[in-house]
Amino acid sequence: MNLVLPEVSVPGGSYSSVNIRGKIAYIAIQFPILNGDFKFQGKLGKDLTTKQGYEAMKLCALNVLSQIEDKIGIDNINGLNHIEAYYVATDDWDDAPIVVNGASDLFSTVLGEKGKHSRTILGVHNLPRNFSVGLTTSFTLD
Repeated sequence: MNLVLPEVSVPGGSYSSVNIRGKIAYIAIQFPILNGDFKFQGKLGKDLTTKQGYEAMKLCALNVLSQIEDKIGIDNINGLNHIEAYYVATDDWDDAPIVVNGASDLFSTVLGEKGKHSRTILGVHNLPRNFSVGLTTSFTLD
C-alpha cells in the first residue's frame, strides 16, 4: 500500500496517548497531524471538501496505527473493536459517513479481518487547533 506511519504525536494535555486495561487498549484522540505538521484544518463543507475529509480521517487512522506500533506493536493486537469519529462541518454538509470511511477503509485494508469494527460518528462545534476531524479507537490485545 506504500503507507508510511507518521511520527508518533505526543499528547496535548495531561493524559496518555495509549491506555491499556486488561486486554483492551484505548487510543486517545488522534488528529490529522503529519510529522508534527497540522493538516486539514477548518470546516468540512466550507474550508474542506468531502474528499479532503476522507484523507484527513485516513491520516488520523495512520496516527492510530503509529501509536499502536510504538506502544504495543501491531502484531500484538487481536482486533479493532470500535472507532469514534469526530468532525466539524457547516450546517448543510451531510457526508460524514463518507469521510469516516477514510479510517474504516484504511483499517480494513491494513488489518484485514482484525480491522472489522463498529463505529460512532459525532458532529461537534469545534476541535482543538481548528482540526476538521479526530478519531479515537479501542483494540483487543492478544
